Amino acid sequence: MTKLFLPQTQLEEWALADKADLRDGHLVVAEEGGASFPTVPAVHFVQLVSGDDTHQLVAKVKTEAQLASLGAEQMADSVLLGETAYEIVPGYLTEVAPRPSDKKVGNEADLLAAFILNKMG
Repeated sequence: MTKLFLPQTQLEEWALADKADLRDGHLVVAEEGGASFPTVPAVHFVQLVSGDDTHQLVAKVKTEAQLASLGAEQMADSVLLGETAYEIVPGYLTEVAPRPSDKKVGNEADLLAAFILNKMG
């Protein structure tokens, strides 16, 4: 299984185009006959705004539960952790099984691109 972060803005575009939607904690892909993938709310840490990145969160994805366990507070497109502020992208984390045609793909970014092209193209 491959974990993929799906930005909220991308999911909104797919919903407007009737390609996919979130229902009851699942990403439902209309073009795949209603294939469903479990999702959890998450954030992608884009950059450090102020303070020190002592938790090494930049370029990482954390779920809401993980943020709570760190004592972090999310506010719109930022997360505060003590005296440290981060810019984030809100979205969802899901897991998908790579297709046989995806095996030649090397890294997670390529897997995400292959998933999007296969499911949403």
